[in-house]
Amino acid sequence: MTANVGTIDRIVRTLIGVALLVAAFGGSLDAIAFPYLKYAAIAVGVVMLVVATFRVCPIYMIFGIRSCRT
Repeated sequence: MTANVGTIDRIVRTLIGVALLVAAFGGSLDAIAFPYLKYAAIAVGVVMLVVATFRVCPIYMIFGIRSCRT
């Protein structure tokens, strides 16, 4: 698989992923009022960090988008 995620995109994805995980585990998302919101935030946060780490976004591949230089 070739990389299709650029540097700025990686930074933004990392920040969003970390923010979602901090919100989920830090207690900002009330698990009693919205239990599935916490799990969704964890799932999306982990996916964002994995994509930022490996620089390959499956959705970008489907649509032929590249945010990195060739």
